[in-house]
Amino acid sequence: MSERGTTGVLQPDPAMVDPQALRSVCANWATGVTVITSGSTARTTGLTVNSFTSVSLDPALILVCIHNDSGELPVLRRTGAFAVNILAADQEELCRSFASRHTRHSAKADTRPGITGVPVLSDALAYLECRIEREVDAGDHVIVIGEVVDLAVQREEGPLTFFRNTFHRLPAAS
Repeated sequence: MSERGTTGVLQPDPAMVDPQALRSVCANWATGVTVITSGSTARTTGLTVNSFTSVSLDPALILVCIHNDSGELPVLRRTGAFAVNILAADQEELCRSFASRHTRHSAKADTRPGITGVPVLSDALAYLECRIEREVDAGDHVIVIGEVVDLAVQREEGPLTFFRNTFHRLPAAS
């Protein structure tokens, strides 16, 4: 059922939006690709995420969106920290291994411990290491807001991007 909003404009019922249509429309937004890592370097937990953005410069905050059913979410909560590893154009295979529920627990990646102890992908384009600042429930996902405690660019190459359900490579700026 639709009703009039505060502006007097007819507001559609959100339940009327088909999830597949939403996914299809959002596929037209090009995103970067990240792997979120947590746990320890002895047992790296990670998953591919493209819902990532900067929130605030002062204080330094970022956010990532993680599905409520993700097996990695309890590890992030238990650890209290995570790294956002921004992938380079040549890291599609690594991205796919952390994207699949069947392989991400056994995905092999070269890591080093960050300052919080969470694994950082040694060969990522860049990383931001964060402490969990807060979580916000958002439908079938949780928005995890992280306070950035360490960050660096590790390579001078182009990023891996995702557009219309396909990976793309952007060249590095000269």
